[in-house]
Amino acid sequence: MPRAVVTGGAGFVGSHLCERLVREGFDVFCFDSLLTGSEENLTELLRDPAFTFERYDVTNYLHVEGPVDFVLHFASPASPKDYHAYPLETLKVGAYGAHRALGLARTKGAVALLASTSEVYGDPLEHPQRESYWGNVNPVGPRSVYDEAKRYAEALGMGYHRELGLPVKLARIFNTYGPRMRRGDGRAVPNFVDQALGGRPLTVEGEGLQTRSLCYVDDLIEGVVRLLLSDHVGPMNVGNPEEVTILELAELIRDLTESGSGIEHLPAATDDPRQRCPDISLAAEVLGWKPSIALREGLERTISWAKEAWYANRTT
Repeated sequence: MPRAVVTGGAGFVGSHLCERLVREGFDVFCFDSLLTGSEENLTELLRDPAFTFERYDVTNYLHVEGPVDFVLHFASPASPKDYHAYPLETLKVGAYGAHRALGLARTKGAVALLASTSEVYGDPLEHPQRESYWGNVNPVGPRSVYDEAKRYAEALGMGYHRELGLPVKLARIFNTYGPRMRRGDGRAVPNFVDQALGGRPLTVEGEGLQTRSLCYVDDLIEGVVRLLLSDHVGPMNVGNPEEVTILELAELIRDLTESGSGIEHLPAATDDPRQRCPDISLAAEVLGWKPSIALREGLERTISWAKEAWYANRTT
């Protein structure tokens, strides 16, 4: 049975990843400080003997007894609301946390996979974004604590690879949505779904013409697992190239929820990227992967989950 360590495994993406690995026959050890994650995301997993959870801040010394085959570093606040609330924690988990995860992988002779982000491209001048693009990032702007933490983690990972021969994979994750997103976490999909179901105006920043490319979480996890098990080293985009404006997204969610809510425009956010769309030709070539769940279907699944989870007073 292969053994994987997942940091941030109680978060939105991390919990789906842990479930998939257990389902694939992995023994999974999960660390999470629960700063933005939740044990409720692990309810089913905690019943499985192949899964172990420890509440722990992975910026501290990281040790696991016994053999480890894979180390996946997913710990980090991920929404602007969260990393604005926890700027130093975000920087530390991108630097110290990545260092601890890579060090554990080196000690165990394991493969390392770092969850990076499309934010390494900043407000891109290249569209769509390829892995070879260096990005257009404001290093001192309000988003920089997240952007630069991830860029540093990538540089650290490639340093471990070049200097020490550690196999390191960098999953540049584009906007992802689906069940277990936190209500009110500040990202567009959970915000719009919550506002629409609650009969409140859907708040769009600026004119809403900025674009995002939204990947349903099951598709994302499929891409991440394929990357983990591949021979690829270095960065790879994992996301859905189906591009939509934020205003179109708000209108679609309003339609799918059959809400009578209006659209309210707020001031544009500082340094908000105007376009965000992955070139996934590398993932298609190396992994044989591309997303299969269309935006409408994924949103229908997410809305169905939110109606039960949020409005039945269960998960928040």
